[in-house]
Amino acid sequence: QVQLVESGGGLVQAGGSLRLSCAASGVIFSMSAMGWYRQAPVKQRELVATIRSGSITNYADSVKGRFTISRDNAKNTVYLQMNSLKPEDTAVYYCNVFPSYENNYWGQGTQVTVSS
Repeated sequence: QVQLVESGGGLVQAGGSLRLSCAASGVIFSMSAMGWYRQAPVKQRELVATIRSGSITNYADSVKGRFTISRDNAKNTVYLQMNSLKPEDTAVYYCNVFPSYENNYWGQGTQVTVSS
């Protein structure tokens, strides 16, 4: 049974940084591509960053150069380092395998709020 537990969100001023963590179980983590997704109020969930089993990364244009995704296979954990945060980054952030769809299991997410 898949379980995903996101943490590390909070309230930060524009220009600040946060580091999100996601502990995964119930998946063959080391062989799975993982992604961070986010959903802002009244918007659809969107893909933010992905990391493949070989640690190849990809980013949405909106976060490129500011966010860094990484993984620790020994801990079954994926991270998202977020720097130079902007108010438009405000959203609930989720991790999941990549690709994932709305009918997949999703964890509770972690709220990130960036004040201007």
